[in-house]
Amino acid sequence: MMLIPAEIYSIARRICVAKWKSNRMIIMLPILILFIPGMAWGFSDPDVMLPGGITPDNVPEVLFYTSLGVVFAGTMCGVLLSFDGISRDRFNGVLEVKLSQPMPRSSQSIGIALGYWAAILIPVWTLWLISTIIATYRLDASIEIIDLIISFTGVALVLLWYVLFSLIASTYSKDQGTSIAFGVGMWFLFTFLWALVTSMVAFASGVEIGEVNNTEMIKLEGYLDLLSPNGVFHHLLETTLDDVDRGVPRLISWLSALIWTCIPWYWFKFRLSQIKP
Repeated sequence: MMLIPAEIYSIARRICVAKWKSNRMIIMLPILILFIPGMAWGFSDPDVMLPGGITPDNVPEVLFYTSLGVVFAGTMCGVLLSFDGISRDRFNGVLEVKLSQPMPRSSQSIGIALGYWAAILIPVWTLWLISTIIATYRLDASIEIIDLIISFTGVALVLLWYVLFSLIASTYSKDQGTSIAFGVGMWFLFTFLWALVTSMVAFASGVEIGEVNNTEMIKLEGYLDLLSPNGVFHHLLETTLDDVDRGVPRLISWLSALIWTCIPWYWFKFRLSQIKP
């Protein structure tokens, strides 16, 4: 932690520890265990047969399918931990006190974002590591270090994006209900409704829907996924797979990840600098 200034680290650590001790984390941890290592155990079964006759036969493939657990449970838990990160203090009347401290608001924004991110990242990373061990053990296989780094990076980034957007919503909301409505609504859009959005765009573009191995549809879906945090996350994980090509260059995937990181980060930083308690 020597790379992080002491005052920023202090804020981040306080938030992270508080969230770990919260009732929310106690409730969410079993869900995370069920969805992440649980999926890894199921998908690494040598006898498992997925729709389309697919059988994951290497560690990156198992982790790719296990990423559904991160998308469904990890991101939702990130939203539920951070949706009231600002609005709660505003409602309780302590936001003005915190923002009036001699520490610059820009530094406070970094500490807040890092604290909420770490609160969900460390448990999920731990479970992701356990999932990797499960996959390597059950398949009696290994994973290249670069693929392992990419998978951990992808998990970290998708959690950061959802935490940042939840915090941004919290800066606009004066009550916790509005904050959670925005956070859950955003999660629902990208997790469940994005496939419908893709189908509507495909229909409007005259692209055949439902045809197996339709290259036009695959490419359109690939590029539309760049507009979704879940889609970019899966693009990053797909770079670890040998036989997956949706027509999106790896550089574009990583540039999209950079954009998804920078814009919300500076948006939250700007909002906290302008907010009036």
